[in-house]
Amino acid sequence: MVTENDVEHIADLADIGMEPGELAPFTQQFNAILGYFDILDTVKGGDIPPHGQVNVMREDVVAPALPVEDVLRNAPASEDGFIKGPRVM
Repeated sequence: MVTENDVEHIADLADIGMEPGELAPFTQQFNAILGYFDILDTVKGGDIPPHGQVNVMREDVVAPALPVEDVLRNAPASEDGFIKGPRVM
């Protein structure tokens, strides 16, 4: 069971500001959600036969890459054979 202190701690970790009046409703909702997970844990799913699962993803196909010169020609800036991006600090 989750307590108001737990909810407050989680809110602090997530950097979510919570008013004191919000703790009680959030605690009840949190516990209700965890209760639903307890219900789901009781469901037995091992005896369910497979029902035609199909892979809809395409197979990977190896294809030649673009020449480096063509790629660098389209880049706004390059340096030593690489695309040069803006500095991030």
